[in-house]
Amino acid sequence: MENAIFARGLQAFQEELGLLGMTLLVASSSYCHKLEEQQIKALTARGADALLLIGHHRSPEIYDFLEKRGVPVLVSWNYQKDAKQISIGFDNKKAIAPLAEEVIALGHENIGFISAPTSENDRARDRVEGVRSVMEASGLDPRNLSLIEIPYSIENGETAFEKLMSSKTPPSVVICGNDVFAVGAVKCAKRLGYTIPKDISITGFDDIELANVIEPGLTTVHVPHRKMGNMAARMLVDMIDHKKPESHELNTSVIFRGTLGPPIS
Repeated sequence: MENAIFARGLQAFQEELGLLGMTLLVASSSYCHKLEEQQIKALTARGADALLLIGHHRSPEIYDFLEKRGVPVLVSWNYQKDAKQISIGFDNKKAIAPLAEEVIALGHENIGFISAPTSENDRARDRVEGVRSVMEASGLDPRNLSLIEIPYSIENGETAFEKLMSSKTPPSVVICGNDVFAVGAVKCAKRLGYTIPKDISITGFDDIELANVIEPGLTTVHVPHRKMGNMAARMLVDMIDHKKPESHELNTSVIFRGTLGPPIS
């Protein structure tokens, strides 16, 4: 719950549930899947009517556990067309592609990426793969993407940015897998004396409130968090009522502000 990325969507989810006569119980696992499985089993044992889960990535056994107990499950913050589970969210790989295309169209070839750990986070993994796919389609070698994976925090974003910029061939643009990392990167860039975007470009993902507060404003990918939360609540209540809604893909868009420009020629 320390992750600001989910705050707006979960607030909308709770508000809509309240209007529908339901109560929200929240459990935060901090991306630890063993802890999440314990929490899922504990909530189920206490009679939870349904579960909203973040992302698809978890063991098949936990999905089997929930199916056998007849607990409706809705996956959020990710949409995968061929997934077995019903979901409400967006295709993370597709969402970051237009941003990556603009980065490359501006002339950037040496690209850095600050990401959350990808091994057990399907959203983070898809965003990295989205950038790599665009690089390949644009004639760049995706293996040259300078990737740093770190736990979620502004401070870690600062540390990762400084590490990227201290390499032998520092990137001309740093794409961040979320806005929190990007805020850390902007903070570090200013401390090191870089002018943004003249000396270095930085982008984010999510378009949380921080993105429009920092100076210059952050170029990022807008995610419709509140719409996702509202729709998730209605879909889950339908599932409790033994209706089976279809998975729903939400649209995202690139918001251009002041942190992205062409590389130094």
